[in-house]
Amino acid sequence: MSEQNLPTTAHAWHLDSRPAGRPATSDLSLREVELPTPGPGQLLVTNEYLSVDPYMRGRMSDKKSYIEPYEVGAPLDGPAVGRVLASNAEGFAPGDHVVHFLGWRDHAVLDAATAQKVDPNLAPLPAYLGVLGVTGLTAYIGLERFAKIKEGDTVFVSGAAGAVGSIAGQIAKLKGAGLVIGSAGSAEKVKLLVEEYGYDAAFNYKNGPVAEQLAKAAPEGIDVFFDNVGGEHLEAAIGALKLHARIVLCGMVSQYNGEEVVGPRNLWNLSVTRSDILSFMVSEELDLQPDFVREVGGWLATGKLHYRETVREGLDNTFDAFLAMMRGENVGKMIVKL
Repeated sequence: MSEQNLPTTAHAWHLDSRPAGRPATSDLSLREVELPTPGPGQLLVTNEYLSVDPYMRGRMSDKKSYIEPYEVGAPLDGPAVGRVLASNAEGFAPGDHVVHFLGWRDHAVLDAATAQKVDPNLAPLPAYLGVLGVTGLTAYIGLERFAKIKEGDTVFVSGAAGAVGSIAGQIAKLKGAGLVIGSAGSAEKVKLLVEEYGYDAAFNYKNGPVAEQLAKAAPEGIDVFFDNVGGEHLEAAIGALKLHARIVLCGMVSQYNGEEVVGPRNLWNLSVTRSDILSFMVSEELDLQPDFVREVGGWLATGKLHYRETVREGLDNTFDAFLAMMRGENVGKMIVKL
């Protein structure tokens, strides 16, 4: 593409107001913005796939968190895969595909140092936002470094049909877990967990108290809880812990909208069972990325690891895709195709 044909404007989603409870259409808007000319060390990228993720709801609020909140009146951002249109950076050329963090828009000018080149011939581009991206890496780090799965462990994963949960359960099994249990929000997802992802047992958390259903699936208790949901799920898991169990906190999607917070009311059981609650930031554990690429890439190549994506099309539908993901309508990673 010649320089005179490069885009000079982009369309980007902006935060207009901080949501009270569930985000509404009045909280965000899609606006046209000027696109600067790439400077030294910068790239101009046209985005092809965007990621929408639960943590983004927290950034729409101004509560203290592990990541800076979005600014009111400013564009949102998040993981994206795009094609380089123009490069002023060594090692990048027009036509290259990169993963970067200026999503929620159709074009972006960004520092090449913040982008990672990816090969569409090795894996489909959306996979670099999911199973081969931060999503898969999150599941891998949580289980490998923090849960420290041991042969024969009983593992419970909440939100098990979601982007991270669907990968976490499979990794636990591949790492030697003896019994892997998942929760999901529909009969179809429960079936998927057992028949495609290899979970040993699964239940629909809408069918009754989580603690009762978990007790039926794991009558002897659990060694590891990989939590994506929080609330009732976390309380149920604490009540089911074996001695020296590990709880890995990955997410708490049930509480991101600031609605009624449920539990846990049984923290004393952590002392009774001498168990640990562990949390982590992916960006602080990147020394595991080479192991992640080697192991997960190998499992994908041999068909031992399966993944699903839910794809919505069009930048205009990005916010709707985000809301659908927050309602649990996705199976696997929610992706927006531009």
